[in-house]
Amino acid sequence: MEPAQPADRVPSDPAPTGPDAASGPALAEPTGGTAPGRPAGDAALVPGTGEAALVEPSGAGRAGSPAVTREPEEIGPVDPPAPPPSAEARRSDRSPKDMAISLLVLLVPIALLLAFYRGFLGGDQANAIDPAPAIEQARAANAFPVSQPAGLGDDWRTVSARYQTVDGGANLRLGYVTPEGRGAQLVQSNLPAERLLPSELTDQAQPQGQTDLAGRNWQRYTARANEQALVLLEPGRTVIVVGDAREAELRQLAGSLR
Repeated sequence: MEPAQPADRVPSDPAPTGPDAASGPALAEPTGGTAPGRPAGDAALVPGTGEAALVEPSGAGRAGSPAVTREPEEIGPVDPPAPPPSAEARRSDRSPKDMAISLLVLLVPIALLLAFYRGFLGGDQANAIDPAPAIEQARAANAFPVSQPAGLGDDWRTVSARYQTVDGGANLRLGYVTPEGRGAQLVQSNLPAERLLPSELTDQAQPQGQTDLAGRNWQRYTARANEQALVLLEPGRTVIVVGDAREAELRQLAGSLR
């Protein structure tokens, strides 16, 4: 039996009335803080969906404020990691100084090999030959009187020798490298001078005066851009000494003919 209550006192917990009275006493929601047995920020059900929603804690100093629910955030696609820089990008990072050093590393061995080839192996020097077979062939043909140089030093090298018949005549052609390393050519032919000179000295060849060499009267002629020539006109034969050698060397070659 309960103790008697004063008549003017209102019960602190009035009994529930209505249809829900039979279900038992209603549980009051806490107005602030965290519900017992549930940690802050714990998931709650969204009404009508059955899905979990996040419950924001009410925060300190705001007791009694209602809880706020949020829909679960969707996680977007994760960006793939950036690819490593390509070989072209790495090459583009090289400075002009690095490129110059790389080029120098390649050129130094090439320069050393070239110097060795020229200095010790004589790479730039043409091979000397014996002109005797071509001279003997020309003399055996007896197409014209044949002369050959005599008394030239060993620093004159014969690099070509050829006798050939052509339309209307024959030619003996001897090529030399002079002591200064320049080129000179000795041509003997029985072709008419008006035909031979244009083919050997170009159409613009012009006489530049006479000069006496070993008792013979030679004509100085212009030739190609960097060449000059000495021409000996004789009955039945024309002799030409032409090349880019200096005139002193051309005169030496012409004066040595015997």
